[in-house]
Amino acid sequence: MSLTPQLIARMTEWRRHMHRFPECGFNLPLTADFIAEKLESFGIEVTRHIGQQGIVGVLRFGKGDASIGLRADMDALFIHEGNEFEHRSRHDGQMHACGHDGHSAMLLGAASYLAETKDFNGTVHFIFQPDEEHGQGAQAMIDDGLFERFRIDAIYGLHNMPGLPEGQFMVRPGSLMASESSFEIVIKGVGGHAAMPHRGIDPIVVGSQIILGLQTIVSRNLSAIEETAVVSATEFVTNGTVNVIPSEVTIKGDCRCFTEDSLKRIEACMERIVSGICQAAGAHYSFTFVNTFYPTVNSPLQTEHATRAAIAVLGSDNVEANCLPLTISEDFSSMLRIKPGCYALLGNGVESVGGCALHNPEYDFNDHILKHGAQYWVQLVRDQLK
Repeated sequence: MSLTPQLIARMTEWRRHMHRFPECGFNLPLTADFIAEKLESFGIEVTRHIGQQGIVGVLRFGKGDASIGLRADMDALFIHEGNEFEHRSRHDGQMHACGHDGHSAMLLGAASYLAETKDFNGTVHFIFQPDEEHGQGAQAMIDDGLFERFRIDAIYGLHNMPGLPEGQFMVRPGSLMASESSFEIVIKGVGGHAAMPHRGIDPIVVGSQIILGLQTIVSRNLSAIEETAVVSATEFVTNGTVNVIPSEVTIKGDCRCFTEDSLKRIEACMERIVSGICQAAGAHYSFTFVNTFYPTVNSPLQTEHATRAAIAVLGSDNVEANCLPLTISEDFSSMLRIKPGCYALLGNGVESVGGCALHNPEYDFNDHILKHGAQYWVQLVRDQLK
């Protein structure tokens, strides 16, 4: 199976069009209309405004009952683009710095090919999701009935990976990516003159003890073999000054881990440490723990399916089927909590071609990998909907 040069050229054109006109979050009217109109032009049934701007295209052929969901993200980032090529962003302060323009173009290419060839037996759902970057788009589509309105047996996602040679494929069963959670601890003490600390309750001392205590969560509460995690305090803000002991300290930070059990344990340990240290010092506190992204956990069977499809398209030498987990996060994880599925990574290239890091003002999606991604999607559909 190979895509025609004409289709590859159209995918490149679509990708660069979306790059010129990036939109962020849920505010994607131009992007959503562009994608929906392309799907409709292929003869695909389209439902718009799922989770605000989400789109689902449905393509049925044959009499098979099996179905599959293929998901791409559509949103850009609030970054001022540093590139000067012709297809650079025309929306100042917004940029496709994560390659979602390429993800959408690859899925449109697969949709076009499958709509024309109809070389499958069952139902394909082409899912285009808003607001991945803030971790809210997948859940918004779910809350709006994505899996009730459309019968989807399993769901798959794909993301480009700078630094991985173009056309190489990485995946693993189980936890591929970490959760991302933020915390805020506000410690209320009794401020006063720096020369008379015994008359107050110093929240700086309490906060310092808490930060040291947080480091014991990973080292003394999680298994060194089974539970990899990171707990980082990243901000320490007071309302004091050079000769004034503050009355309040705010500590903020970030947590990453690979299972929901670890996530629950981290939150519980964190509040226990904060509560105990504050009680011992006579200070009061408030504690907020917000989970933005769940761990991205691939189903074993669907990971096997994804690996076989990638090998068929890219060759076994270009497929790593048990890569190391990554501490980056992805809101496709919310879909994987409900449906079996697999998320995978496709090399965007190294050094000057595709090697620039994600979320960088100089980043650009590597158009050479559009064909690889689209071919992978087509092969996966063919394999699963025989």
